[in-house]
Amino acid sequence: TLFEAIAGAASNRISDFNPQGLANTMWAFATAGVAAKALFGAIAGAAVNRIRDFNPQDMANAAWAFACVGWKQSDLFTVLGSAILRRFSELNDRQKS
Repeated sequence: TLFEAIAGAASNRISDFNPQGLANTMWAFATAGVAAKALFGAIAGAAVNRIRDFNPQDMANAAWAFACVGWKQSDLFTVLGSAILRRFSELNDRQKS
């Protein structure tokens, strides 16, 4: 499928993605209901390592996308949750819900 082709190509280039690109890619796959495990694993690793570069919108999109596909990697949610709490005052009402 198209999503499988995109997931394969994107997985090999995760280091080229900026935080918004990571979050938007996760959002697109989650919105389409496609849980590409290898891609989400690569993005999760990148997100954990680069969370300080994510802005509040990127964090909100990432949290939503990973939750939508039922991602269970606890270290991702620990890091993401801590980052969101540190920057909670920067979130708007929509991002908080």
